[in-house]
Parts: sequence; C-alpha cells; structure tokens
Amino acid sequence: MSSITLKSLSKQYSNEVKILDNINLHIQDKEFLVLLGPSGCGKSTLLRMIAGIEDISQGEVNIGDVCVNDVEPKDRGVAMVFQNYALYPHMTVYENMAYGLKIKKVKKSERERRIKAAADILQINPLLKRHPSQLSGGQKQRVAIGRAIVKEPNVFLMDEPLSNLDAKLRNEMRIEIKKLHERLNSTFIYVTHDQVEAVTLGDRIAIMADGKFRQIGTPLEIMNRPVDMFVANFISSPPINYLNAVLVKRQGQIYVDIEGVLMETQLPAERIPDNTEVIAGIRPEHCFITEDPNHSLAMKILFTEIIGTDVLLHLQFKTFNFIVKKSFDRTYTKGEEVRVGMSANHVNLFDKQTQTNLRCGQ
Repeated sequence: MSSITLKSLSKQYSNEVKILDNINLHIQDKEFLVLLGPSGCGKSTLLRMIAGIEDISQGEVNIGDVCVNDVEPKDRGVAMVFQNYALYPHMTVYENMAYGLKIKKVKKSERERRIKAAADILQINPLLKRHPSQLSGGQKQRVAIGRAIVKEPNVFLMDEPLSNLDAKLRNEMRIEIKKLHERLNSTFIYVTHDQVEAVTLGDRIAIMADGKFRQIGTPLEIMNRPVDMFVANFISSPPINYLNAVLVKRQGQIYVDIEGVLMETQLPAERIPDNTEVIAGIRPEHCFITEDPNHSLAMKILFTEIIGTDVLLHLQFKTFNFIVKKSFDRTYTKGEEVRVGMSANHVNLFDKQTQTNLRCGQ
C-alpha cells in the first residue's frame, strides 16, 4: 500500500507565522496528486515533510498504515525529483543513477538490472557514460527521474521538475511523466505553480494558499466549480471574465441578471434574497459569438490573439475587459462590434463580500 494520509500537519519556524496550518489529506494508492499554488504557499515544504527532509512541527505523516514521522527518509519508500536536478557533476549518468543503490548496498547485478530498465523507459541508454555537463536540460531531468525510478519506490515526489525547461520541452516532458505514472503504477505527488501542468497531469489537484488547502478536487471539478474567486483566478488561463450581476426571483425560481441578460440558476430560492448583488464569472471558452440580440451583450474588439487554431478575442464591455476563446474561422478588426453569449451552466456566481461561489455543492 502506497496511500498517504496527512493528519493535522503543521509547520512553524521559531517566532514565525505557520508555513503549514493543520493540513489534512488522504492520497489514494497509485493516485497522481498535484499540489498547486503561488510561490510561498507551503507546497514544497509539505512535499519535503512527506519525504522526511523537513521536520514536522505538529501532526502525522502516514504512508500506508505506518506513521513515518520518525522514519529516516531512505527507509520511507519514497523517491524525490528536485527542481535543480541535484546531479553529482563528477559522476557519469550511470554512476549518478547507481549511487543511491550503492549506499543501500544493493548487489551489482541488481543495480545493473534496475539502471538498464530505467534507461530503457526514459530512452537515455546513449547517455549513460556522459557527465551532467555534457547533457541538455531535458536530458538532465530524465536522468534525475531515472535516479528516482531505480530506487523502485512506492511514492514519487516531484518538486517543480519542469520549471527550468523551455516551453516546448516542458510540453514533451509532461506527456512523458504522465506515461511514466501509468507504466510504474505508483503514487505520484507533484508540486507546481503552473496550472496547465496541474490540469494535464493530476487525477486530483490540491490548491494551496497561505499554508492551507483552498480546494481539492478533479481538474474538471475545480475548473467548473471553483470554491472562490482566488481559485477561479488561479486555475484560469486565459483569465476568467467577471461581470456585475443581480440574483432575482421569478415564480419561485432564482435567475441571474448579467447586465440585462437573464439566465436560470439552480440556487435555492428560500435562501437567496431578491435583488442580491453578485459577481458573475465565466471562462473565455464558455463564451461565444452570436447573432441573437436578446441573450447576448454587445462588445467591441480591442485586439485579437491567435493561438494555433484558436483565437482569443479581447473585448471591452463598459469598464470591463472581456475575453472570448473560439475557433479561428475569420478575422476581426479593432473597434468592430460583436455580440457575446454565455453558457448558463458554466456561469459561476460569487458573493461580493466573501468571494465564495454560491453554486458550489449544486
């Protein structure tokens, strides 16, 4: 069993605010969990506490049914891949991959078997005699992952492993890491501040801020129903659109009036006062250009941004900037007026004071 349970986990340095505050989480056996959040939110500290290279101020880390608070890192059955690769410059690739096994006194024949198997998986056989200075960034990252694989751990911990790579290589390595998880059938915990990585890789995503979890769920759950505006902002690329709106009652139903466009909601009528002011959030991919004048808003084109076969229309509505993501099927000119509709099922409604999502739990 390589499930992980964190119970009331906290981290505090002397005379400082808590880095982690009462963290509780269960990670399923063979799950791919992504810890996502801004710099300084505590995600890397949490990963190091699971690895055993950061002391625990309070709480428990359990791997399987065993509390590992007092277990040495090398005996926890985990392997960590660092952001900076952490390769020994004076050793060859082969020696880097073999070093941890030598420390654990693994027999030479077994070391060779494991290194060959990892090199085959990562396609780095031609690199085994090279030194790190002779490798590209992508090759170094593969070696760092290979060094983790040869340990045959139950749990892989990855701390922003792709952040030093260029965009093209990051895309390629994301696919490789996803394949690796499926092939090794192990538990992965992956730290990143890149929401594209999180959505692409994670079975679940745990979004962190200020040492706490703000939301834990599947990529689809978090994209469709962010619990608050912080999560909505953080997990949106291009940025989510916001407009002023009012909740109104009609024949026992709650409707949202977004700048004159009326849409039905499933909010409980008994708990929502009539004419409640809210903020409507709608992602660019859930907006569309339409000819319908009754269920759309007139907006003006500011500029366009072509992304492959899609185009981002940057628009202005009153004092709001607004983005529509659509297929690139025609050219738009600056100042051109278009009508924008919104998918009612994908409109999230946020309380103006608390910024929490009123539609969560529907």
